[in-house]
Amino acid sequence: MGKTVCNLKLCDTIPGLIEAELFGYEKGAFTGAGERRPGRFEAADGGTLFLDEIGSIPLEAQEKILRVVEYGSFERVGSARPVEVDVRIIGATNVDLSAMAVRKDFKRDLLDRLSFEVLFLPPLRYRGEDVMLLATHFANRMAFELGRANMPVFTDAVVRQLEAYPWKGNIRELKNVIERAVYRSEEDVIDSVNFDPFVSPYGLIRIEQEDFGSEKAFSFDFEKRGKKLVFKKMVREFEVKLIRKSLVMTGNNQKKAAALLDLTYDQFRGLLRKYKEKL
Repeated sequence: MGKTVCNLKLCDTIPGLIEAELFGYEKGAFTGAGERRPGRFEAADGGTLFLDEIGSIPLEAQEKILRVVEYGSFERVGSARPVEVDVRIIGATNVDLSAMAVRKDFKRDLLDRLSFEVLFLPPLRYRGEDVMLLATHFANRMAFELGRANMPVFTDAVVRQLEAYPWKGNIRELKNVIERAVYRSEEDVIDSVNFDPFVSPYGLIRIEQEDFGSEKAFSFDFEKRGKKLVFKKMVREFEVKLIRKSLVMTGNNQKKAAALLDLTYDQFRGLLRKYKEKL
């Protein structure tokens, strides 16, 4: 069997066109089919077809895939003539296919035929040693696409943030965060990242008034310590909490965080260096 020659991300394909995409179609098979077109199975003949998000395949297409797996042939959409292929199928999914089979959302026969070998990949949050390796790769590629001469470098604070983040969106989320950071950075040094681009900057003043200027912000220390209050230690703890809060509220943009705290950028960077072990 040859190398991988074809791949298809099924969740990006319109359900009604999946069969045409996989198996091809004849001229006149449907509106817009002006000429015969081979599908992905034909393109992968003699090699490997990678089906991403395989759990998104409609049942009708699953039936035809099962026939290919069992008999090595299929018909193009709009044709009754069989097409023979020799294709190895590799599928990927982040859903429980066994549970889908129980619900009859995925054909049990197809699942049994495809599960000759099943591999489980751990989430990115369990592979901390891979985070910076991937981050550096994505940053370098983004810098190249932007036509920049130098490759980006991450500050130690950003590295700690990236390695501590849970990455619920796994590598796709990491890629987006890094590409956004490189694009927004005016220098080669990446000193801030924005994990959530949907945090509105117009809500900062409201949050500042409610959280930063209220007695509630101090209550956690008094409740824990009772009558024993150590002034300098409490001030340090509160400063750390303010820095963390400002970074979260500004999507880790240090300049905006400094402005939010009514500090100069140099003053804010000084606090970051002072408390770098606690952030």
